[in-house]
Amino acid sequence: MHPQLNIEQDGRLLRVTLNRTEDNGVSDSMASALSAALLSAHETSDAVLLSSAGPDFCTGRIRDAGPTPAASEAYTRRDEYDGIFGSYHAMRGAKVPVIGVIEGRCMGFGTAIAALCDVSFASDAATFNIPEIGHNVMPTMVMSAVYDRMNRNAILWMAYSTDFIDAERAMAFGIVSNVVPAVKLNAEVDRFCQVLLSRPRPAILGLKEYLRVAPRMDEQGAIDYARSLHSIVNTSAAMKKKH
Repeated sequence: MHPQLNIEQDGRLLRVTLNRTEDNGVSDSMASALSAALLSAHETSDAVLLSSAGPDFCTGRIRDAGPTPAASEAYTRRDEYDGIFGSYHAMRGAKVPVIGVIEGRCMGFGTAIAALCDVSFASDAATFNIPEIGHNVMPTMVMSAVYDRMNRNAILWMAYSTDFIDAERAMAFGIVSNVVPAVKLNAEVDRFCQVLLSRPRPAILGLKEYLRVAPRMDEQGAIDYARSLHSIVNTSAAMKKKH
């Protein structure tokens, strides 16, 4: 548990809320706590709802407060980023889908985790950017999260320019799934969660599993994996229940 990460069990939905409201950043320790929550979510839940308590979804990654400065040696410093890279891995590897709710600014690490959500809803007032190079920081951390979510030209344009884009362009770039008027955002998210949680659990898990694995297979492997997963899921008892 982390004091700036609120975790609430709501039936079969796990609500995870970023709660560093003083600056809407995400610290390395918050990212590590997020990883732990995501990787164990399937034990209690069928989905995770990821949102923010502040006016902005996330204004980027920040170092945890403390007297220790960043390491000056590359191999030592590389380990300091494990919390961030681990959270990307956890979002991909979580067995249940992660649903993102994006409002306000979504910057750097925020853009990365928005893109890594399995389904995401952005307010029509949300904005997105990759600001790192403007601070003389290579944005490869973010790029490692979005390289298979966004097209190459969009990634490079955002990384080089650091310009903010609106939610509609973010959807066109592949960062979010849906854009919703701000006043209807919560209602639309609630509606989708109800629909998702009404689906049989094996199908919920199977859909994410297939898209986590199949894109890295060759064509025949992806087809064979689909055949196997199709048989496994559709013969489960939960799929035979009438709704």
